[in-house]
Amino acid sequence: MAEGVNRRQFLVGGGLAVGAVAAAGGAVAARELLEESDRPPDLSNWDDVRAQFALDPDVVQLTAFLLAPHPRAVRDAIERHRRGLDGDPKTYLFEHERRLEEAVAAAAADYLGASPDQIAFTDSTTMGLALVYSTIELRDGDEILTSEHDHYATHESLRLRAARTPGVSVRKVSLYRDGAPTSAEQIVDRLRASIRPRTRLVALTWVHSSTGVKLPVREIADLLAALEPRPLLAVDGVHALGVEPARVSELGCDFFVAGCHKWLFGPRGTGLVWARPEAWQQVAPVIPTFDGRSYFAWIQGREPDDVPPGPAMTPGGFHSFEHRWALAEAFGFHREIGPGRITERTHELAAQLKEGLEAMRRVRLITPRMGDLSAGIVCFEVDGVPAGEVVDRLEERGVVASVTPYATEYVRMGPCIANSPDDVDEALRKLRSFL
Repeated sequence: MAEGVNRRQFLVGGGLAVGAVAAAGGAVAARELLEESDRPPDLSNWDDVRAQFALDPDVVQLTAFLLAPHPRAVRDAIERHRRGLDGDPKTYLFEHERRLEEAVAAAAADYLGASPDQIAFTDSTTMGLALVYSTIELRDGDEILTSEHDHYATHESLRLRAARTPGVSVRKVSLYRDGAPTSAEQIVDRLRASIRPRTRLVALTWVHSSTGVKLPVREIADLLAALEPRPLLAVDGVHALGVEPARVSELGCDFFVAGCHKWLFGPRGTGLVWARPEAWQQVAPVIPTFDGRSYFAWIQGREPDDVPPGPAMTPGGFHSFEHRWALAEAFGFHREIGPGRITERTHELAAQLKEGLEAMRRVRLITPRMGDLSAGIVCFEVDGVPAGEVVDRLEERGVVASVTPYATEYVRMGPCIANSPDDVDEALRKLRSFL
């Protein structure tokens, strides 16, 4: 490399998403990837997978779970649709909308192990949670049970619903102590002890962004199924979708809500809601759908009675078409890599990070070491140093981490398929440098 040409210009100037190449093999690997940039990627190779992301090569990025970078296939699809819409918006929309919307629904259904008719599409997890919690059938005296560990979007959506419905209450319970050894059985036992006869809905998050704890959703579903009356189970799955391979129909929950712009690496501003057929009957659309069957019924002067529940629940109006339509490529990207391989890789990188953190003085690991109780998010704290200061010091050293957005703050990292074991080692080394 000639003097005066900095490393970032060399890597990025080739037009290839080589955000993590340097850690994978230095200048030789970077040159080889640049020379082969026109070849189809071999997604059985983790270097090729990482090369699909355009992340800044000058930093170790461990917060892709916060707002996903788009892999190349998604970027290209967005740009292709954007060019079509910019060139002739009406023609492109009218000629392609139905086919592309159906392709997205089919791709999501294949990935989730569901029917397209059971899936509604949204802009985010927050929108999906609100659609479910604001319309689910509740009566005077019904109780909603959630956990203290859940995100603002869940707590606030439930609070707003209870405020609009007289006699409906929301109760929060603790399912574990942060950083304490636990087990799936202990979590289920705590939940069992918290359920009351008037508990109508249990609203939980599969992987907590506050601690990195992964709940045993299947075991919780089995617990609720044995109760009479049986409470409904709604799951925020945003930090599991794209990491955990379980198909939604096998989880045992009634509702599954997730954004697609985190671990799935889908287009920013996309999300979905899945529900069992019986569960869809417990909620009602609040935003008119633009599904053609509903629109045709309106033209005929009748109420739509032939729109499946997922499409009926999908908010209508003109949305960010190029992003919604590129969601099919995100599911395809994961399918081509292999969901099982992604799970294994993510868990391996997280385990490497947790092992390194546990070996450091002054560091207390918050996220459980056990893979059955954690996924990709890893939370920790440094004795005597506020979480925000730790994150700032890491950023000064070229490592991007985040602070959990909760009353109790922890440092949070999330290694993913856009990272390598060398990235994890580098982050640990930089953290160790100021402890």
